[in-house]
Amino acid sequence: MTTAVPAETREAAPDPAEPMSHRQILEALSGLLLGLFVAILSSTVVSNALPTIIADLHADENTYTWVITATLLATTVSTPIWGKLADLMSKKVLVQLALLIYVIGSAIAGVSQNPGMLIGARVIQGLGVGGLTALVQVIMAAIIAPRERGRYSGYLGAVFALATIGGPLIGGVIVDTSWLGWRWCFYVGVPFALIALLVLQKTLRIPVHRRSAKIDWPGAVLITAAVSLLLVWISFAGHDFDWVSWQTGAMVGGAVVLALLFLLVESRAAEPVVPLWLFRNAAISLAVIASLLVGVAMFGATTFLSQYFQLARGETPTMAGVMTLPMIFGLAVSSTVVGQIISRTGRWKIFLVIGGVSLTAGVALMGMLRFDTDYRLMALYMFLIGVGLGMTMQNLVLSVQNQVRPQELGAASSVVAFFRTLGGAIGVGALGAVLGHRVIDYLAEGFGKLGIHGGTVSEGAVPRLSELPAPVRAVVEEAYGHGVGDLFLYAAPFALLALIAVLFIKEIPLRTASGEELRAGATAQPDGAPAGTGPGRHAQRSTEAAAMASTSASTSASTMPGTTAGMPASTTAGTFADMPAGTSVARSAVTSGATATAAFPGAGIGAEPQEGSGIRGVIRGGDGSPVGQATLTLIDLRGHQLGRAVTQADGAYSLWVPGPGSYVLIASAGEHDPQVATLAVGERPLDFDLALAGSGRLAGTVRDLEGVPVPRAMVVVADVRGEVVTTGITGQDGGFGFAGVVAGDYTLAVSAEGYRPAAVPVAVGAGQTGQDVVLLHGAQVRGTVRAKNDGRPLADARVTLLDAAGNVVGSATTGQDGEYAFADLTGGQYTVIATGYPPTASTVDLNGQGEDPHDVWLGHPE
Repeated sequence: MTTAVPAETREAAPDPAEPMSHRQILEALSGLLLGLFVAILSSTVVSNALPTIIADLHADENTYTWVITATLLATTVSTPIWGKLADLMSKKVLVQLALLIYVIGSAIAGVSQNPGMLIGARVIQGLGVGGLTALVQVIMAAIIAPRERGRYSGYLGAVFALATIGGPLIGGVIVDTSWLGWRWCFYVGVPFALIALLVLQKTLRIPVHRRSAKIDWPGAVLITAAVSLLLVWISFAGHDFDWVSWQTGAMVGGAVVLALLFLLVESRAAEPVVPLWLFRNAAISLAVIASLLVGVAMFGATTFLSQYFQLARGETPTMAGVMTLPMIFGLAVSSTVVGQIISRTGRWKIFLVIGGVSLTAGVALMGMLRFDTDYRLMALYMFLIGVGLGMTMQNLVLSVQNQVRPQELGAASSVVAFFRTLGGAIGVGALGAVLGHRVIDYLAEGFGKLGIHGGTVSEGAVPRLSELPAPVRAVVEEAYGHGVGDLFLYAAPFALLALIAVLFIKEIPLRTASGEELRAGATAQPDGAPAGTGPGRHAQRSTEAAAMASTSASTSASTMPGTTAGMPASTTAGTFADMPAGTSVARSAVTSGATATAAFPGAGIGAEPQEGSGIRGVIRGGDGSPVGQATLTLIDLRGHQLGRAVTQADGAYSLWVPGPGSYVLIASAGEHDPQVATLAVGERPLDFDLALAGSGRLAGTVRDLEGVPVPRAMVVVADVRGEVVTTGITGQDGGFGFAGVVAGDYTLAVSAEGYRPAAVPVAVGAGQTGQDVVLLHGAQVRGTVRAKNDGRPLADARVTLLDAAGNVVGSATTGQDGEYAFADLTGGQYTVIATGYPPTASTVDLNGQGEDPHDVWLGHPE
């Protein structure tokens, strides 16, 4: 018997298979958006106060840059760690922990006594901000389907705009208020963080999917060291030492070595911080590249606008915040409007392209900035930048989240945020160093015109305009105006490259199921299946179909005839206990506070519905046996969900319909392929039985000849036409598993580094099919063809490899370096024939594993 779940029970223990209503999503988002507001506020509230802070702490332009860069760097390196943790443990606990870390960092920053202490506190703040930035995106992806996420991006845009507008204004007012002081710029976000903690505790309810795994701490340390070393070099090069010097070589070389070690560690880590296999997808790689470049243009150029308004135009910190409103207005409007359009149409790439064009144009036009530029022109340029950012930032994340499995949402989302903040950190560090040098040059030039040599402003120091004489003040304003304009010129190529990357991204239709719905709807994997394997293509399609019907529930409840208003009192939520035994209940749409649920007597009961009509029948398997616990979803021809039901043990089901007409019935069950049928229902109930063909599960282990498991091997299942059905990666035990594979004949192809690829045929039945694969160690021969007389490499030499039976294994032509190579060989004796001069032949014995060097010497006989 199928029973209905009361609304209050669903809220206390949410069913991930049921889509959340608009109200439930807004409740869950309330604390998240408040946390995001805190994260953005931490950067914007100090932007206009920084010139005053740096001057009060007697610091220089490098400190100005590092106060910003320290937060960005900490945010950058912590973002992928937060994302990975989100895949392993409670997202709610993590986001609350991030808020606590932010509060601690803010408290320390507020009592800072010197630049070093302030920078250290900003690092702690950045760790918390990294968590908030990553987790808000991850949780949204978990509870909202990509197709529906656009309608909520407006809320993100509004919060971003409010924090970006309010932050500079709040910071400016605090600095301009004598009895507060700049330290309150760090304290002001603490109350919001504490409120966010309480709101999240009350409203955020999301299932926890824990699994045994470990964090890749070596990878996190290496990428932190690599990025930090690079930023240290950018900050000090050209100031404390020359750009071309041994210090530059040591720092850049060290950063490159650390980056290479990071890639090596990530390629072998079981749970890498940055999953390298994500970049096998070209669309994801291009989105990440575009995010990196957008980060350079966004953070790198716009960070120094507050310096421009205060030091080039002489505005107060408060007015500096007000004058950036056009950019924020463009961002808020574009993100809100475009989000709604994407939700309605499902089209997103065109907006990425338009956003890239707008961002590139705005940044390039800002390159003409001078201290006396007409503010109306500046407002237009800033508006273009805001429109570009509003169309690109969230949609790049959306495009990546739309293409990964639910188990990878945290890692994928954090990778995009990671590279965006990495680009921002590099942009702020590099452009900040450039600004310092350009300002010094322009100051020297301006003072030279006044006949002043040596200047009156300390090199690298941030001046107080109010304390400077009029002629010197004019020189300083002109220097900062010209210098900030140069920064935008340097940032424009990065925006253009981001646009080029976006142009090559392939548009993938947005999914209609949220991450939690996909998790709940996915067929269980075989025991021992490693993380990284997923449901087959057909199982995924059934999940998507069910989710598509579910996402329209909130709309259909208020529009379809016969629901709520037209039902008798006996069909309301409060009367489920009064229904006769054996009744099958179909749960339909639930709107804000009103339940529209109807009962229809199951097969064999004999009663007929009082209003509307119904469908009843039995779901059977391919062998005729009843299928219990099969899920049925009924939708109308507009795609609106009308009801859901689960079959009884004897396979019986019944669904209520509002009246005569055509309907679509979707049936799915574990170990079976989903089925869809279009039904014409009249005034009387329709009896309709449905047969579900059995689907199979394919599992096995990949081993070498010695029986040792081969981890991280790529396993591909292709049908008889060569179409790829599903793919996966073996676990540490060499195991793999795929669920929802339709019964039939397939080819199982397996490849792994250091082994020869293998392909075996496999026939999948209705149950579980086991198929182990043995990989042979791969050998390769590599060498250089050289001239006998002087040993130089020979280009265009033809090299042919023969096996022991005289069969041609392969042939190659050498390049300018004279090198050749043959891979994927078995052990044994081979003959290498080289031509170009008089041909030579030589033998080589391969041990069947690793690489064997074999150089060939060509030349005329002496």
